Amino acid sequence: MPARLRVFPAISRNRDPKKYVGELMRVAEFADRNGFEGILLFEGNDVFVEPWAMAQHIMAATTRSSPLIAVNPVYMHPFTAAKFVSSFAQLYGRKVYLNMITGTAISDLQGLGDDQSHADRYVRLGEFVALMRQLLSSPRPVNADGRFYRASNLQLRPRLPTELMPEFLIAGQSDAAQRVAEEAGCIKMQMLPPDLDRGLNAQGMNFGIFARETGDEARQAAKSRFRDNPDDRELLALTVENSDSVWKRRLYEGQSGELQDNGYWLLPYLTFQADCPYLVGSYTEIGAKLKAFAAKGLTTVMLDMVADQTEMQHVCKAVAASGLF
Repeated sequence: MPARLRVFPAISRNRDPKKYVGELMRVAEFADRNGFEGILLFEGNDVFVEPWAMAQHIMAATTRSSPLIAVNPVYMHPFTAAKFVSSFAQLYGRKVYLNMITGTAISDLQGLGDDQSHADRYVRLGEFVALMRQLLSSPRPVNADGRFYRASNLQLRPRLPTELMPEFLIAGQSDAAQRVAEEAGCIKMQMLPPDLDRGLNAQGMNFGIFARETGDEARQAAKSRFRDNPDDRELLALTVENSDSVWKRRLYEGQSGELQDNGYWLLPYLTFQADCPYLVGSYTEIGAKLKAFAAKGLTTVMLDMVADQTEMQHVCKAVAASGLF
């Protein structure tokens, strides 16, 4: 039987800073009570609260949550990230997961003075992961002589216990991203493919779930919740234009917003209401699909979720129907 799925909820896009922290905490506390691994925390110039600060806020308010924290080398040195991981381990006795990214808006990269090419940003990311791992695990001072990071007798104290070592995820879909994920031993992530399990080729997947007792109820409720809007589509178009992200462009180009017979639905992404496709169906249908995904090697899910108590309960029922949660 496949291993238990590790599921990390993420809230759908929130453009209101007054509601951001409250929604994150509502999802984090729900996740903690209901057996989710932790909660995904985004990084970027447009993120209202720094994810490391939000992670500490969440860990202080929960009993078992292990946040999945986005880390972009453009914002932080590997030693600083390693120090945060070590600090959380000492404060809460819990591991964290790290979602390693290189992307942000092109205009933000320009504003930060970062002129590295897409490929070179992944070279830097690989060096970042390698140095972090060494700092967290080595009993001796670390030396490194890379293109982007150098270290001379650099040591992090205390050494992190093996069971609290972070796991690294990479969601990028470019050749450079895939190469670094392979070389660095990171968990590869992918978007939910339109043909579902036949397109699965990674340990991790990113998608949302919209579920009800029956498939018809789910489809009707989903269409009511996520409505098409030309202004929202235009906002996504502007975002894609200001990005060199391969996965964003692949999702955006040549895709339909129609809800497919197999439950695949891209409209929430195309209308800038989510960062991934959705899977729509009954609890039983979605549970069976999750079980099929796991049978093909899926272990980790970044799960887009509407920050509403009722909707989160529907998601729980669908995930539980897999028998792997």
